Amino acid sequence: MKYKLTKKQKKTLIRIIIAFAILVVDVAVTKLLNIEGVLKLVLFLIPYVIVGYDVLRTAAINIVHGQVFDEKFLMTVATLGAVLTGEYPEATAVMLFYQVGELFQSIAVGRSRKSIAKLMDIRPDYAVVLRDGEELTVSPDNVEVGEIIVVKPGEKIPLDGNIVEGSTSVNTAALTGESMPVDKACGDMVISGSVNLTGVIKVKTTSNYGMSTVSKILELVENASEKKAKVEGFITRFARWYTPAVVIGALALAILPPLFTGITDGATWILWVKRALVFLVVSCPCALVISIPLGFFAGIGGASSRGILIKGGNYLEALSKAETLVFDKTGTLTKGVF
Repeated sequence: MKYKLTKKQKKTLIRIIIAFAILVVDVAVTKLLNIEGVLKLVLFLIPYVIVGYDVLRTAAINIVHGQVFDEKFLMTVATLGAVLTGEYPEATAVMLFYQVGELFQSIAVGRSRKSIAKLMDIRPDYAVVLRDGEELTVSPDNVEVGEIIVVKPGEKIPLDGNIVEGSTSVNTAALTGESMPVDKACGDMVISGSVNLTGVIKVKTTSNYGMSTVSKILELVENASEKKAKVEGFITRFARWYTPAVVIGALALAILPPLFTGITDGATWILWVKRALVFLVVSCPCALVISIPLGFFAGIGGASSRGILIKGGNYLEALSKAETLVFDKTGTLTKGVF
């Protein structure tokens, strides 16, 4: 399945390319012309701001709202610290690497979401409702409980209800896995998301769209990332303590060694501040915090692209421990029909 970059992802990619190109030119020009001082700072601030302005803005907003210790805060402190110590190319390079990682993460999540959406292509686009003797095409959200809807052959049934007129065969494979059509007659219940195959039927709705079968299934899939596996919950709790510990450790590394050694000249302070910044970047938990949830989400998306629906990370974790699988749908095994 081909994945197209979103407008936001394209914008990020363009920023990365432009910032990288300017960084390469700046490095070459400053070395060839031996540029130093304020001019060198200005030259390297251009690519730094281009690639990192959103990270800086988000970090500032989070600080205002009391959410200090996250990966954007660490990236901001580390890169600004590099700027203050005169390591201008390193500041831009760190921000570039971070943005490249964020872009790859966004693409991976987008591909997974597209796979899930394709698998769950059961959302009805419209409903034909009878009002004052006229057939009106409306959004399923605008149909009230107890109204009569008309469903023609080939159309998806938009809402749960009971047939009050007509008979037909219904394909429920997308919902139940049942490969054989099910005959329905007056008085029988039909569920949203299934496909009307043969006859025109009139259905009296028994629920609104928000409480319909198809809506509940879509909600389960769309909120699959909220059903976290145990390891995901642990990583989230771990990051809350780990990130402040990293910041405190970096501060200690910058301040304590010069004080204990008694060597407190400017060059020594700058040396230990640089080491603290390196420690801050290397110890940033973003890779750990992102990789675990992203791994589960990518697993759910990868399964979806192969026609397998997994409703959350906790179920995926349970599947990894399963030794025996029992199927009650022959078509699922023999034909691969979901």
